[in-house]
Amino acid sequence: MTSRRNRMAAHKALQDLIQDEVSADPPDPHRDRLQVFHDRAILYLKYLQIFRNLEEVFEQLVQPQRKKGVRVILDGLMGRLLELKAQMVDLDRSEFHCFDEVLLDLKMTPKDLQIPVPRFFLTERNKQMTIDVMLEKRQRVGTVSLRCQVLSLEEAVHLLQVSERARQGRIRAQVTKELKLSERGFRRLTWRATDLEPHQAAIRIQKVWRGFMQRKKTDRERRQEMEFLGMIPAEIPGPGPAQLQDQLVSTGVKLIQDQNEEEYQRVQLSIKQSVLNVEGTDMKETLQDQIRQWFLECRDATGRFPDFPHVDHGGSASLFTQKSPEQVLVELSVQEDQEKKKKKEKIGNRKQKKKKTTQDERRVNGSSCFLTDVAEGHRLYKDVLRFRDNRQVINLQLLREEKRREVEQEVRVQVDELMRAELSNLKLVVDRTKMKTRTRNKEKKKKKTKKKKDLTADRSLQSLCEELILNEFLIKPQTVRLSEFIGEFSYLGSTLRQANNDPAPSLSDVRQLVTLYAVLPLGSQAILKKFPLVKTLLLAGPSGVGKTMLVHGVCNETGAHLFHLSPKNLNHSYPGKRGATYLLHLVFKVAGELQPSVIWIEDAEKTFCKKKTKSNQQFDLQRLKKELLRSLKTLKPEDRVLVIGTTQRPFDAKVKPFCKVYKKIILIPKPDYSSRLALWTELLHAEGVELGPSLDLSSLAKITDGFTPGHILKVIRSVLRPHRLKKLRLQPLMGVEFVQSLSRMEPVYKEEEKAFKVWFRKTPLGRKRLLGANADEDKRGNGKKKQKRQTTKTR
Repeated sequence: MTSRRNRMAAHKALQDLIQDEVSADPPDPHRDRLQVFHDRAILYLKYLQIFRNLEEVFEQLVQPQRKKGVRVILDGLMGRLLELKAQMVDLDRSEFHCFDEVLLDLKMTPKDLQIPVPRFFLTERNKQMTIDVMLEKRQRVGTVSLRCQVLSLEEAVHLLQVSERARQGRIRAQVTKELKLSERGFRRLTWRATDLEPHQAAIRIQKVWRGFMQRKKTDRERRQEMEFLGMIPAEIPGPGPAQLQDQLVSTGVKLIQDQNEEEYQRVQLSIKQSVLNVEGTDMKETLQDQIRQWFLECRDATGRFPDFPHVDHGGSASLFTQKSPEQVLVELSVQEDQEKKKKKEKIGNRKQKKKKTTQDERRVNGSSCFLTDVAEGHRLYKDVLRFRDNRQVINLQLLREEKRREVEQEVRVQVDELMRAELSNLKLVVDRTKMKTRTRNKEKKKKKTKKKKDLTADRSLQSLCEELILNEFLIKPQTVRLSEFIGEFSYLGSTLRQANNDPAPSLSDVRQLVTLYAVLPLGSQAILKKFPLVKTLLLAGPSGVGKTMLVHGVCNETGAHLFHLSPKNLNHSYPGKRGATYLLHLVFKVAGELQPSVIWIEDAEKTFCKKKTKSNQQFDLQRLKKELLRSLKTLKPEDRVLVIGTTQRPFDAKVKPFCKVYKKIILIPKPDYSSRLALWTELLHAEGVELGPSLDLSSLAKITDGFTPGHILKVIRSVLRPHRLKKLRLQPLMGVEFVQSLSRMEPVYKEEEKAFKVWFRKTPLGRKRLLGANADEDKRGNGKKKQKRQTTKTR
């Protein structure tokens, strides 16, 4: 009942939001930019709330036709979220936004900002088992090769010394043990039994037992009191009976969904074949009669036979829209004139700038190409709901209507080819005119354009994958989720901006951006068809902030294959420029075949470095510069291939060529106080530590200012060794134990943090942000000048 109520509430909210957005007037371009951003932020949060609810609904639905309608809605909502995000970036001139005031207005919490990763990304992915088997086999071979590695003379001598010292230590320990267990030591260490009466012995046993139970009870009551006062965090309870029952129900629902989907696919094929056999010939004859009637009407009205509509314009489907032959001819002539004008126009710098401004205006005005998809999915879901059936079986009537439309489209394509040939014969016989063959001209143009040579045309996909796996360019991602990237919401963002202080983004904002720009486009093909996004993403930040973890998390959330271009692998294999061209051709070809795919370029700044250092001369990554740009041009907008670069020193690279490759840049900062506090609690819980009053997490979060999550994880693992974990019950953990290992590490200093900010200001997005800030300051200054003039006039 609760799931049904949530489903109905989500669809009701979606219907109201679509009606409000369709009936709303276009925004005035002279309005305040901040007010327009506020309106877009409210829309974004509302769509996000609906998306979260419907994603839960999709996982619980059993009826396949309802699931299909909800899936269309989810694809449209993901695209709409990306559209609104692009509008907010243009308005705010920043990838990170402050939503604290908007959350207060809508009575939401920071948890409502989290973008859920749809679980059907992994279930609907066609897993290629051969590649998974090859990756596991390579991983086993790698572990064996690590055991049998070749050592130098110094390393071998050192290893022998260590083993000899260990052998001598074992012998010494055995000798001391024998001395203790000798006759003299045994007498000294043995427990001397005392003669006690049974009554006194019972009293002593009761004393020990009651003391142990009372201490245990006192510790439990003290902990409960501290949890009640909020001085220590509450213990995370294990899975209870309700949760176990929920897991059993979810597995049962999954089995029913798979069975219903198999039956739905089988029924689809049978119904389509029956419609084609029964109604196919009648559809074909009626379409031919209608098109011939249109030929005669146009001949009587204009004195000549018309031109048949092109396939790109819909073919014969564009003729039956309740229009007269004269109107159709006028529309066709207008379309031909527009095509001729587009061919004659030459693209220049000024025209490109104008196009960019019109696109920006379209983004700001809020015209969407995904609202139709959302409305269509909502209509499909409502059509299924019209036939109330508690058994959740397939609705054959709706399925027959859907297949009838598909059969009609297929028949229309065949009829269009026949009628196009018939129209050319009529023109030759009656009007004595020849048809202008556009296809021949297109074929000539295609012949003139040079195609890029396929260097591996004679090889199979499996052999290419084996080569990449053996050279460690195609690897298996680590089992990491994006939810494990711990970060808290920034609660003081808008207040700092009002005080003219630029707030640093939080790690929670970074996780949301990676979900928007990487996970959603890789998981949904419908988004890239209508709203093509950038194919390159750069994660910049100091060492230990979680760049590698985010890359592996993206692959695990979407089921993408991971191609790793690291400097170490590039140094040993495919040397020279020819090797670079062959390698990039191989990687991008296999990544295009195994979609979704992620191409990870580690130390991306070395490809565009300013000066050649010793490390750069050793790896020579600059040979990838030109070939990388050429390979990126081969990617199509609808390809689910994403290039992610990670860098620790982006300021060592040239800005212009660097930003030409990486269109989106996410700067990952060091964690703030709230994120550090969450990191300490979560990482200690993961190691199995029960947090008590002796451990002051607030002080630890304060003294680790400037340290990254990687530093905190290393410190915890260096302190919590197995022997220390055994003593946790008798000796509680204290914050002083972490200070010594923290003192050995170097934090992120202010100079390094400032260097990242200075470099980001040189990027295109950083320049836009500076221009926007200067414009806002100029507006404020002009407003103050006007107020002074008005006061002087009144005086």
